[in-house]
Amino acid sequence: MILAVVVCVLAFSKAAVALDNGLMRTPPMGWLAWERFRCDIDCDNDPKNCISENLFRDMADRLAEDGWKELGYVYVNIDDCWSSMDRDNNGRLQPDPKRFPGGIANLARYLHDRGLKLGIYGDLGTHTCGGYPGTTLDKIQTDAQTFADWGVDMLKLDGCYSNASYQEQGYPLMTKALNATGRPIGYSCSWPAYQGGLPPKVNYTLLGEICNLWRNYGDIQDSWDSVLNIIDWFFDNQDVLQPAAGPGRWNDPDMVSQEHFTLMCESDSIIPD
Repeated sequence: MILAVVVCVLAFSKAAVALDNGLMRTPPMGWLAWERFRCDIDCDNDPKNCISENLFRDMADRLAEDGWKELGYVYVNIDDCWSSMDRDNNGRLQPDPKRFPGGIANLARYLHDRGLKLGIYGDLGTHTCGGYPGTTLDKIQTDAQTFADWGVDMLKLDGCYSNASYQEQGYPLMTKALNATGRPIGYSCSWPAYQGGLPPKVNYTLLGEICNLWRNYGDIQDSWDSVLNIIDWFFDNQDVLQPAAGPGRWNDPDMVSQEHFTLMCESDSIIPD
């Protein structure tokens, strides 16, 4: 079965694999929950900070009402720990019913009404990094269509609980599945972060054909040392990373470029979409 999938992936033509969505001609800007709110799901004791639809509505209001949208900060991105621990009876991902009682589609409409875009998190593996249901190879088409049906505008696909072979198959398959939905969904791949971020393990030519942006390095932590480590790594490897970037395909140094700096280098996420 695995061999058959590998052969199928290798047989894709460039046109079939290419992420033909016309999005992110300039790097995306917005807000992502993970660095500050992590996997806080205790809405009973921490209602203002838990991962819930209220948090993302609040952040949407701040972007729309406080001038951030006009500067290009248009994405409000959900990270891990948003879903139920179980898929529904049709095998589809579903949000936690207590923390997202209105559903993801209603949340997307709330953002769209304010001129914003909704991003969501998935994981190419058996589970997400936080232990929630992952996207296995047989669920890629289902999950892509689910996100499209909900009105999602961007997908961050992580890579916990998988391996190099699985990622080699799965990330291009998700490209094809997103294209097939007919909805333009920006595609953020975490693939290179799991392969050390550099050639020869990372093929940036291929990444530029299948992803709008990609994580090269580890998560940012809530410390200045973490910020400096990310900056140093990107600086030390800019000769490889900078040529890989261009309209519709960008390096993503986690949230350093979005939250800590207004100017870094040509390939960072600093220009409004």
